[in-house]
Order: sequence, then structure tokens, then C-alpha cells
Amino acid sequence: MTQYTASRDSILSKIKQNQPDKQLLPDLSMLGQENFGIQKFKETLAGIGGNVIDVSNYEEIIDFVQNNYEGQNQRIISTVQALTQIAETNWGLDTPNSLQNVDLAILEGSFGVAENGAIWLNENQMGQRVTPFICQYLAIILSKKDIVPTMHQAYQRIAKPENGFGVFIAGPSKTADIEQSLVLGAHGARGLVVFLM
Repeated sequence: MTQYTASRDSILSKIKQNQPDKQLLPDLSMLGQENFGIQKFKETLAGIGGNVIDVSNYEEIIDFVQNNYEGQNQRIISTVQALTQIAETNWGLDTPNSLQNVDLAILEGSFGVAENGAIWLNENQMGQRVTPFICQYLAIILSKKDIVPTMHQAYQRIAKPENGFGVFIAGPSKTADIEQSLVLGAHGARGLVVFLM
């Protein structure tokens, strides 16, 4: 037996001795049911710092924004034409630098993922690629019927050659690597609200 073989056998033996206890796999039998996916999405997103608001129409979104975000000198932008009453909707051709003072961006998401609370946005929904990252607060409108159970289904939906730039966004930007303190908004929006319609 060579020294290499003895070392390998010793390492493998130690790994086998230090295995964690077996864990039961999560119950996935309910994943296909629509209400389960919506509830799981809400719980997961809330757990990572997002806020989910159930709405029936754009008027409820307008009311929420007027009651929670509008203030003196607030800049609100959106790619959703139904929100012209509360947001600039003709800013898409602006330069990315012109978006540095956006307080709230309201975008539509393609679909959400129940297992991790992520939402897929493509570049057509963003207006500018930098939009979800440069705004102070981000709101995403998402249809309840567009929530998929897992990332496996999510990747199947975006695995098409015609898909250009896109991004999964899950919760507000957060990091804890700055002096071991949780910081919101270090790399993107400080808050995320999802309007489930």
C-alpha cells in the first residue's frame, strides 16, 4: 500500500465517521397545488425581508403607494402604463445615471419561485438593467398564477434562446460582511414589496 492510498483511505474513513444524521426530505406532495405555492412564496419572501401585499387591481396598488411612499420630492418610476397617475412611465430611454435619485421603482415580474421567494425580471420589464439595483425601494407586481414551485421549473421557463438579460431578485439587498452587522441596501434596494394580483 502506497502512502497516497493510505492517506486517501484515512481521509475517507474519517469522513464516513463524521456524517451528519439523516434528515427527512421535505414533503413536496403539495407543491403542485396553487394555494400551497402562493402561501409558500409569501412565507419565504417574508422570511428574507420582503413584504407581500395581496391586491385585486392597479387601483389598489395606486392607493398603497400613495399611502406609503408618496412624499415631498419623491421620485417614483414604473414600466407599467396603468400607473401613470403615481409614477413616471416614460423614463425607459434615460441614461442609467439619471436613475440615481429614484425612491421607488415599480416593475412587473415574469414569475416567482415558491421555494426561495425569487422573482424573475427580464430586461424588457426593467426599463434599464440598473433599475432594480439603483432605486431606494423596489415594488414588483406579480400574478398569482405565475408562481412556480421550484427553481427547476423556473430554469425550464427561462431556458429559451430568445431570453436576453434577466435576473432573479429575492428580498431587499442585504449583507452582513460589513463589520458583521446586517446592512440593508448595500448592493441594491433597501426594501422590496411584492404586489400579488
